Amino acid sequence: MKINNISHVFFDLDHTLWDFDKNSGLTFEKIFQLNNVDTNLKEFLEVYEPINFKYWKLYREEKIEKSKLRFGRLHDAFSELNVAVKPSLIYKLSEDYIAHLCTFNHLFDGAIEILDYLKPKYQLHIITNGFKEVQQGKLNNANIEHYFDTVTNSEMVGVKKPNPKIFNHALGLAKANTNNSIMIGDNLEADIFGALGVGLDAICFNYHNENLNGEVKHVDNLIELKQFL
Repeated sequence: MKINNISHVFFDLDHTLWDFDKNSGLTFEKIFQLNNVDTNLKEFLEVYEPINFKYWKLYREEKIEKSKLRFGRLHDAFSELNVAVKPSLIYKLSEDYIAHLCTFNHLFDGAIEILDYLKPKYQLHIITNGFKEVQQGKLNNANIEHYFDTVTNSEMVGVKKPNPKIFNHALGLAKANTNNSIMIGDNLEADIFGALGVGLDAICFNYHNENLNGEVKHVDNLIELKQFL
């Protein structure tokens, strides 16, 4: 069902347009080769991804700093695999990961098609919790920066989604309001409930196939956004 009176569409970036898991896996493959880390990549990623999710939750909740996230997620993953890695190498890997992450720029299926479809009809924006220096690189290198009128990241605001301040900042930057805007993202807590909490409508990109029980609007593929917009 089409949603009327929308002028501004706000997107999350990671896990919504930019295929974070695929790009992250390719980055680890590259930096493990560069640093001669002899670890089974598949086993590492199976352990690392839930640990990374846990650290990002703590980071969103202002319970840890960026440096702790970058070091801790690697340290804990290697520890769980019983792989001994010196702290100096973990620091090196954490730096190399950030340096090389933007060299891989796979987008979700339908991302370009839906952006091409939406761009003539709406003003498009990004709201992201990612690090400023990394997120801008992703937008530029994936050649999607030109679709967006504004980009709001958590570091420029000083808080992270779902904090209301980042949504209000993004709305102000876009000269938009809650009545004529909608948020699209994958994370229920940060993107969807965060947006709904400030009165902003939201659609969940449910690529991870969670059972949402009809509690929020959602799509399984980005192209399905055409049903709403």
